[in-house]
Amino acid sequence: MPIFRRVCGVGLVAVAALGLTACGPDNASDQAGGGPAATSPATSPAAAPTGAAPTGGKSAKPSAGASDEPEGFCDAAPLPAGQKWVYPVKGTTTATLVYKDTKTACGVNDVVFEPVGAEKSAPFAPAAKGHLNSVLAPSKDVNVADLVKHIGECLTDPTSTKGFYPCSAGDYKVAIDSAGKVVEVTERAHS
Repeated sequence: MPIFRRVCGVGLVAVAALGLTACGPDNASDQAGGGPAATSPATSPAAAPTGAAPTGGKSAKPSAGASDEPEGFCDAAPLPAGQKWVYPVKGTTTATLVYKDTKTACGVNDVVFEPVGAEKSAPFAPAAKGHLNSVLAPSKDVNVADLVKHIGECLTDPTSTKGFYPCSAGDYKVAIDSAGKVVEVTERAHS
């Protein structure tokens, strides 16, 4: 009987270790953020290489009471010069992106981008590209007209899955050239 107990004990320890490993730190590529080729299986399983990168670095905190620090995912990987996270607002047209800048906040599954400040606008460059991402559908490269259509549908109904393309949470990474024109807009997929 002692051998049976040892075998059961070893088995339980192995199962517990596997369970802890599954909850351990994520692979750095899951939260690489910033670059257009980075994707996160947890937030965008269908994202193509041109898909929106999830935000970035994790900052998981200890359980409540163990620290005064906030819990969750609080840090975003820095973006290259000329890129930033924005929240489009009503008034966006095929000529101009109207948006609010964002600030980071702690989120449960990933960092959150909250719209802040006054509305701003930037003209679209003639060859501007759009990339739509959703956890409900594969990534899709679009022209500015389809991008604006999607933004408008999602502003009207942020939970829409029936329009031109399923809505995500309203976060978009924009690339702006030295002339101040939007050259690329990439939607961030959310679950």
